[in-house]
Amino acid sequence: MADIERILWFEETGNEDVSRVGGKNASLGEMIRSLADHGISVPGGFATTAEAYREFIEINGLEDKIRQRLDDFHAGRKSLHKTGTSIRRLFGQAKLPEGLASAVREAYAKLCERKGKEDTDVAVRSSATAEDLPEASFAGQQESFLNVSGEEELLDATKRCYASLFTDRAISYREERGFDHLSIALSVGVQEMVRADTGCSGVMFSIDTETGFPRAVLINGAWGLGENVVQGAVNPDEFRVFKPLLDDTSLVPIVEKTLGAKEKKMVYARGGSKTTKNVNTPKDERGRFVLEDDEILTLARWAVIIEDHYGMPMDMEWAKDGETGELKIVQARPETVQSQRQKGTLKSYRLEQRGEVLVEGLSVGDAVATGKALLLKSPDAIEEFEEGAVLVTEMTDPDWAPIMKKAAAIVTEHGGRTSHAAIVSRELGIPAVVGAEGAMDRIPQGRMVTVSCAEGDKGYVYDDSLNFSVEELDLSDLPETETRIMMNIASPAAAYRWWRLPARGIGLARMEFVVNDVIKAHPMALIDIDAVKDEEAKKRLRELTKDYDEPAEYFVDKLALGLGKIASSQYPEPVIVRMSDFKTNEYAELIGGAQFEPHEANPMIGFRGASRYYSPRYAPGFALECLAVKRVRERMGLTNVAVMIPFCRTVDEADRVLTELAKNGLVRGKEGLEVLVMAEVPSNIVLAEEFAERFDGFSIGSNDLTQLVLGVDRDSGELAQVFDERNEAVKRMIAQLIETAHAKGVKVGICGQAPSDYPEFAAFLVEHGIDSLSLNPDSVLLTQKRVAQAEAALRSE
Repeated sequence: MADIERILWFEETGNEDVSRVGGKNASLGEMIRSLADHGISVPGGFATTAEAYREFIEINGLEDKIRQRLDDFHAGRKSLHKTGTSIRRLFGQAKLPEGLASAVREAYAKLCERKGKEDTDVAVRSSATAEDLPEASFAGQQESFLNVSGEEELLDATKRCYASLFTDRAISYREERGFDHLSIALSVGVQEMVRADTGCSGVMFSIDTETGFPRAVLINGAWGLGENVVQGAVNPDEFRVFKPLLDDTSLVPIVEKTLGAKEKKMVYARGGSKTTKNVNTPKDERGRFVLEDDEILTLARWAVIIEDHYGMPMDMEWAKDGETGELKIVQARPETVQSQRQKGTLKSYRLEQRGEVLVEGLSVGDAVATGKALLLKSPDAIEEFEEGAVLVTEMTDPDWAPIMKKAAAIVTEHGGRTSHAAIVSRELGIPAVVGAEGAMDRIPQGRMVTVSCAEGDKGYVYDDSLNFSVEELDLSDLPETETRIMMNIASPAAAYRWWRLPARGIGLARMEFVVNDVIKAHPMALIDIDAVKDEEAKKRLRELTKDYDEPAEYFVDKLALGLGKIASSQYPEPVIVRMSDFKTNEYAELIGGAQFEPHEANPMIGFRGASRYYSPRYAPGFALECLAVKRVRERMGLTNVAVMIPFCRTVDEADRVLTELAKNGLVRGKEGLEVLVMAEVPSNIVLAEEFAERFDGFSIGSNDLTQLVLGVDRDSGELAQVFDERNEAVKRMIAQLIETAHAKGVKVGICGQAPSDYPEFAAFLVEHGIDSLSLNPDSVLLTQKRVAQAEAALRSE
């Protein structure tokens, strides 16, 4: 075999060379060869070939010995662990053929010459010839070695990579997928190390990993070398970027930034047998993001270029050199979960009960599962794990795979959405809660628990087995409607979860939910923390805003990100953001809010909605709301956002609110900004002509309108039988509004619950020519069919 080609430089390879250098190395070559002109930077290096691996096997006479051990395993004479250990021992005892050893030495010398540094440090990675196919992700099955320097270390790492083709997890993986172990070869990639040990690194996907939303890039990152992020050993920073607006370099379409704990970082080890080690991350680094906005955008643009080049969603690893500040892509492979999901159906899980929350973390998937919690510290305890139990552990790596396949759900103390536990749980289709701090202490061994990932970005582990329901929604063959069908959305996470539904925009994005769930603080308290009298509240406010120079910027930034994520889910379809509509008692519950709110006997018809926005008591807080909306439209570029004013009682009040909007940079009509008004007070209908001259549309709030037309407290249990949106008085008000508004050329929609609950009410609205219905997501499909039937009936008359 003297004439074989043992070494190929990355730039000599491409996608067509998977059989020669494996998927990982072929992909590196493809990017270096094809994408450098697009500005994408990939560290150089070389790969040993599949032929070189087969030469190693042949010269050392390993094939028959390996096959014999595999036959013993198949016959049940040897366990998986003993089989893997025995085969790897064969590799350890074998020698690299001199031709291969010489070729590696020569290539490494050239690499050192290129870098201008003797004994250049390199990453040595395994690349199997059948890996990283869209339908079979071999990622993580073989070993990688970082900070390898010098010829002898490199040759040793090369042989250890060869042996890792037969790790227990790799054998198990190939067995399940029907791959012949001896038909697969291994290429060793030798790549210049990026000094991320003094910088940062992480993982990036060109698709949202939780929902399959194809127009977002997800980036995770932590300080130091990237293995901690890949393995889920840390809770990383998380960023989401909206892809369609990346071409405009004047915009910053980052729609999510979440600060991770980043508890430790992997750095170079000096001396001894280990080349890397973990150290505690300094406090100042834990408290700041690993990437600046321009770096986040650069990586996101690279993700789009790579995805476009490969023609499929991609899973990438990136690194930032702490010495040069350069960003690099160090790996790219096809994404293998969301891109393979069936597109015609959507499963919807709903928790029917609530219980005590034992721990919470990041949700992975959107399912719910129950089972006995089994706490394990090591994958060696596989015998202790029961089929259908909930695995609770600190973190997972590929050695945990046999246990994870038996689990109903997974809970880990560390890790982000791109960690090993997250990736495997998605492949298995089971829910996981990752980054659940304290899980090993707070979840009792053997306890029945419910793992819920159906409530947005956060995942919860509840005590006991709770009831839940599952509904499979069929998205195929839906009728088209002239009436615009939209959605009501509260949380940013929900917006991405429901992107597959055939809605044409969001008719009600509830700002107050973002304030309550994400910001948690009263805007007036943030404007002047020193004025807050409650010392405990003041302490909590300072903790919330510690990473911001100005506490009020915390409010604007968090609100803008939340609204931006909601708006991006439907862009360019309209997204109507209702300005805050808390009642005084609800505002008072926000941190620091009690002293800024009056006590009211009936907050439902008190100091709420429009009346707050121009009042000296709240106008500065409203200015922050406006600034957040302005940032979403102008800085992020999401000009599909319209604003809506709730509970606007009088025409004079409308004028005063429009003045406040303009004062804060939101001028109706400027840059296409639409301003709508809720129609929920009878005066909105009686004076519909006057309101129509001031607003671009009405949105009927059927709950408040019903309560004020009938004089019924909508929260009264005693009067529940009287409260009914189908009452003739309410219907006449709605019909009158639609007629008057249309005569003035103004559109009318509804964002109340009634058309979802009552088919005849939806038909009534269609009959009177309503322009849009905004529904809770789980009502969209059924109501769309009802609307289509109502429209067909009208046409046949």
